[in-house]
Parts: sequence; C-alpha cells; structure tokens
Amino acid sequence: MTKSESVPLSAISVDAPAFPAAKVARAVEAQFGLTGEYSLLVSERDQNFMLRTADRGCFVAKVTSRAEAAAAVDFQIDALLHLEKKGALNVPRVVRTIAGEMLGEISDDEESYRLRVVTWVEGVPLESRGLDEQSICNFGAAFARLDQAFTGYTHPGENPALLWDLQRVLELRDLIDHIDDASIRDRVSQAADDYENRVLPVLGELRSQVIHSDANPGNVLLANDTIGFIDFGDILKAPLVFDIAIAMSYLRSFDGDPLKFMLPFVASYHAVMPLEASEADLLFDLVRARLTTTITLLYWRLSAREEGDPYRQKALEVESGAGKFLAILDSIGRREFREKLSFIQ
Repeated sequence: MTKSESVPLSAISVDAPAFPAAKVARAVEAQFGLTGEYSLLVSERDQNFMLRTADRGCFVAKVTSRAEAAAAVDFQIDALLHLEKKGALNVPRVVRTIAGEMLGEISDDEESYRLRVVTWVEGVPLESRGLDEQSICNFGAAFARLDQAFTGYTHPGENPALLWDLQRVLELRDLIDHIDDASIRDRVSQAADDYENRVLPVLGELRSQVIHSDANPGNVLLANDTIGFIDFGDILKAPLVFDIAIAMSYLRSFDGDPLKFMLPFVASYHAVMPLEASEADLLFDLVRARLTTTITLLYWRLSAREEGDPYRQKALEVESGAGKFLAILDSIGRREFREKLSFIQ
C-alpha cells in the first residue's frame, strides 16, 4: 500500500479479539510453556493480557487483531529482535514458542488469530507519575537512543496502513465533522491546512527511518532513572522529526509556561541525537498535526464506540486536554515557538 492510498477506517474500528482469558491461557501454556495469572490490559486494536508467572516473571500475551496485516506483525516482531541485538534498551523482548517460532495461534469458531508473547517491562507509566523536569530529560535522552538504535534498520513491512501515521493526517479531513465543538473543529481544520501548506511540500527532503511513532505517557515507563518503552504497534518508517513531535504533543502543561516540559525534552533529545534546523522549523506544525489526529480520532470514536467501551473511556480520560492545548499552541504562534528552540541551529 502506498502513502497515496487511503487507509480504511476498519484498521482501527474493527472489534478487537475477545477471547476468554482461560482460552488464551491454555493456548499460551501449550505453545509457549508459560502458566500463571492473567489480567486484561486496555488496548486499541489487539487483545492484551498481563501474564504473571510464579517463577519466570511477567509477560504480555497478545492476540493480534484480524485487521492487522501479516507483514505489519512480522515487522513489529523483527523490530524488537533488532533492538534486542542492540542491547541496553529497556524494551519488550520477543518470547519464542516451545518449537522456537516467533508466533503462535489461537482460533475461535470462525478463524485463526496470531498469538504473541513478549516480556513485561517494569516501571511506572509517565502518565501515572506525572511530569517533572528530571524525568522529562531522562525521557528525551532515552528516546534519542531508541531512535539511534533504529537508524539504518529496514524491513519489508515498514509502511503499514495506520490512521495514526502523521504522513496521512490529511486523510482525516472526512472525520472532522464528528467534532461537535465548533471552535475545536476550526482549529483542527486550520492545523490540517497548515500541515498541507508547510509540511507536505518538504516531506521528501526530511531524513526518514523506522520510528516508534507513539511515545505517549502511557508507553513511557519510569523505573528509578531508567526509561522503558512499550507498545511498538505503531512503528513505521517516517521522517525522524515526527517521532519527536508525537512525543511532544503529550507533554502538555496547563500551569504557567505551556512549553516547560517540551523544551527540556527536545534539548535532551538533541544532545544525544542532534536535530537539524529544518526539522526544528516544522515542529510547531507537526505537534499541532498530532493533536489534530488525536482530537479527530477521539471524537470519531465517541460516535463509533459504545458508552461502556474501555478504550473509549481511557481515550476520554487521557485526551480530554488535547483541544485545549491546541488552542494554547495557536496562541503562542509559530515564530515564538521556534524562538524557544533557538538552541537548534
């Protein structure tokens, strides 16, 4: 699939697998040799469980959505294997089956699903602990090392069809009408227009590589001074600066300086993996583009998912401030925002 083709909404609107925990436990025991207690984890597309064993620690058992292409799953697995070879990064490790395979399977009455197991990454999610400057600096430096580890890595499945891909932000225009707040809708539309006018023409000139693409505070784990990263379900090849902008879009401050967390994050990243001036010039519009994606998909989900849907509820709790922060960024403006990043020349 090329970037010029549209991503079907089924990519994220299809129902996640819903196997009973007992059935998943039997499949994991038979194929991976692991037993223990299962706890359901909230997930967008897949069905994930935390598996706590008596003697081998914790794991994540993942039943992959039927909407996920086989090439994308192979890419996610291979990317984790690549990071494992690099070492010194606190990320999940792929657990092989008893037969030495990367994937197992689990079936219902209609079809078979891919079954994966990865190691559990210890730590407290950044969203639970709250933001402080030291944690943000550690996050920025660790995230740069993660991107460094992906430099030069390629895979045939590195262009999956994802609505969260910032290269596809303009495809969301048909969903903007789901935003029932007129002021937010107007800001989202303007941010999309700015992306089209300022970012799209130079996309081909930006350095690109495989990136994590979803370093939100729920996927960043703090354990003392160690930073861990989880959920590699959105990895893809894209401009490197997109990874920084996506992370920045979640470093929102509503008390005092709105950029007080963004700036030390970028500075710490830049100290490890320097950004180019042309990349820094785009960060204002890219952060707004990610907020646009977040807001648009949130409102679309509100109309597409039922009231009690757990992912819908989590999205509401986590993303309720995105519209407000987009307004704050608009009030700062592109010029002042770039001046704050003057350390990138």
